[in-house]
Amino acid sequence: MNENLEAERFSKELDCLLAGTKGSEPLDPELAKDMEFAERIVSSDKSGESKVRHSLKRRLLEQELAQYRPSRLKAWRVRPWVLASGLAALALVPLVEHFLVAPSSESGGTFKPGWDFMSRGGRFSDGSVPFEPGVNGMAPGSSAGRSADVVTPLNVKDPSALVMGPGAAAKSGSLGGGGAAWSAPPIRVARGGGRLESVPPRAAAAPASPAQGPALPASEENRRQSQQYYLSGIIYYDKGDFEKARNEWAHALQLDPDNPDAQAGLQRIYNLYGIQPPPVDREGYRYLQENDFQKAVDAPLSTFSIDVDVASYANVRRFLNQSRLPPADAVRVEEFINYFHYSYPEPQGAHPFTITADSADCPWNPKHKLVRVAIKGKSIPKEELPPSNLVFLIDSSGSMMDQDKLPLVQKSLRLLVNELRPQDRVAIVTYAGSAGLILDSTSGEDKADILSAIDRLQAGGTTAGAQGILLAYQVAAEHLLKKGNNRVILATDGDFNVGVTSDGELVRLIEQEREKGIFLTVLGVGQGNYQDAKMQQLADKGNGNYAYLDDISEAQKVLVSQLAGTLYAVAKDMKIQVEFNPARVQAYRLIGYEKRALKAEDFNNDKKDAGELGSGHTVTALYELIPPGVKASLPDVDELKYQKTAPAQAAQDKELLTVKVRYKDPDGTKSKLVSRPLVDKAQPWSEAVPDLKFAAAAAGFAMLLRGSAYSGDLSYAKVAAMAQAAEGKDADGYRGEFIRLVQKAQLLKGPEATLGN
Repeated sequence: MNENLEAERFSKELDCLLAGTKGSEPLDPELAKDMEFAERIVSSDKSGESKVRHSLKRRLLEQELAQYRPSRLKAWRVRPWVLASGLAALALVPLVEHFLVAPSSESGGTFKPGWDFMSRGGRFSDGSVPFEPGVNGMAPGSSAGRSADVVTPLNVKDPSALVMGPGAAAKSGSLGGGGAAWSAPPIRVARGGGRLESVPPRAAAAPASPAQGPALPASEENRRQSQQYYLSGIIYYDKGDFEKARNEWAHALQLDPDNPDAQAGLQRIYNLYGIQPPPVDREGYRYLQENDFQKAVDAPLSTFSIDVDVASYANVRRFLNQSRLPPADAVRVEEFINYFHYSYPEPQGAHPFTITADSADCPWNPKHKLVRVAIKGKSIPKEELPPSNLVFLIDSSGSMMDQDKLPLVQKSLRLLVNELRPQDRVAIVTYAGSAGLILDSTSGEDKADILSAIDRLQAGGTTAGAQGILLAYQVAAEHLLKKGNNRVILATDGDFNVGVTSDGELVRLIEQEREKGIFLTVLGVGQGNYQDAKMQQLADKGNGNYAYLDDISEAQKVLVSQLAGTLYAVAKDMKIQVEFNPARVQAYRLIGYEKRALKAEDFNNDKKDAGELGSGHTVTALYELIPPGVKASLPDVDELKYQKTAPAQAAQDKELLTVKVRYKDPDGTKSKLVSRPLVDKAQPWSEAVPDLKFAAAAAGFAMLLRGSAYSGDLSYAKVAAMAQAAEGKDADGYRGEFIRLVQKAQLLKGPEATLGN
């Protein structure tokens, strides 16, 4: 490598390393010795250093070194023969690979963070062999601004050493066995004068009750990318472009919130130049492609799984209450519709639900029709509910420290505990670095013990989400109630950063466990790193539901007022299939449910997973229909050559469509079928029932927030007027709150919002 380029990069990394707050205390003797040593190097004519490196040493001495506390100094001993030694080592590629590469597989690997250009470790003045700094330049447990930095040997190949210590090796069964024990060689510590001293390794705290199975390795990909952005920020910082440097380092923290270099760089920019670090926003939402119109003659069947989740509405409410418009993909239309209570008839027959279907003119396009398909689950009195076997799986990682995270979860679960009966049981599992059993399965009669365990929870550490899920299902299986409600309740911000982290692996894990009759309820909390897409998918695949708690009032709604619907299923794997009569429907569009769409053949496939219906729950779906003869721009295909289709005799009837529903009993394996036709009749919008009007207002609000291409003449003012006309008694106040949110969104949207319609 060119020496000048090497020295420039060395200079840039050194600048960031020294980032931090300045101190005013006098230099200690160790620091004075280091300054004298640096002065001798700078003044020596025999050093053999280039002009760039000579300038660096002088600048470091005169402008930087004396301004920082002794504890922030790393002993840099750069000798001319370091480069030659490095080139010689590179000639021995297999040997170098053993020291510098952390393999990601049996046959290959990637360079560990900190070795992209020039090692920060170098050789010390006593000739000791090089040691690599810990992850991203700092070893576990140390941080910029503390005393001597712990450094680890380069030949650490065990990924768990990044958490447990260098060279750590599991004894008698790692994290999966009973009582993990770890051993490690002495850790070398760099002191002020370049000396290396051996000290005992830090002992790793064993989990309270580790999960079964092997220890799960930490992924390095985000850390590697974070380091690249950190180095890119150094380049901007060196050019004096502090805004861009700030943005690069902020991006580095999005990928790795624990990157000490990026943290120190942002802090330095703020301290010296007053440029506030931008808020870190790592929230993740799944992209949704809005449903298009389908021609009834070409695609007469619309099939989807029911959805009783309401997280999207509460999450969007959080954005609006903070005077921010939500991201488009945070808005799911069906969850806006289903957030509210509707007065549907209770089931009276053999099936645990009723089907309601009606229609009216479409309020945002009067030439079209709006059809409502609704289901109401059987309401089971509390005293008749089956006993519950619950496991609270609580994220207690460092990301959960904020008041709207773990403290809110604790308050929310206290509400739920107060609703438990003696026949109900609760266990508590937490995860932060590793999973632990905080409270073994305990009767609901012993509320004091359960509440005490909840109150003792504290946030800290990384997030071993997969380990926690494994342990929670294991505890639930040990206390399984064959005729009861078995459920894991996961409370988290969704930021799983240690363990099995890919969506695919987590989904497969949950799918395996749901077959045992253990369902999953997900409670999302927090902001900034909220992972909506991941939690939504886990709840869907775990035969459960998903809610977002933006405040304690939402916890009261989900865990107290609607407790039976949240926790007790009356039917599972429920699918809806609507067949449209092409003689009366030119085209149709399902409003929302994009993430719940199924193939037509999935409807009769009992192996295909679908949603569960809770006690007293309602599910509402809206279709926008284009009647025959109404001009519409629709995709078309050429006329068929080998076959002709003709309407069946039933098409001549007055039926507009037929609704079919398949479901299984909560403990069943074979589905049952229920169907109901809807007769076509003219129904002006003004004569539509209030519940249909309010459901349409909720759908319209969601479409406006998403920027839907099918919102017709909707405006925020028109949506608010629709909701006000259908507000009704509104005993719980949710419909009134909805109207206020619509008005707030209109103000936030500003001139873009149409006010006159």
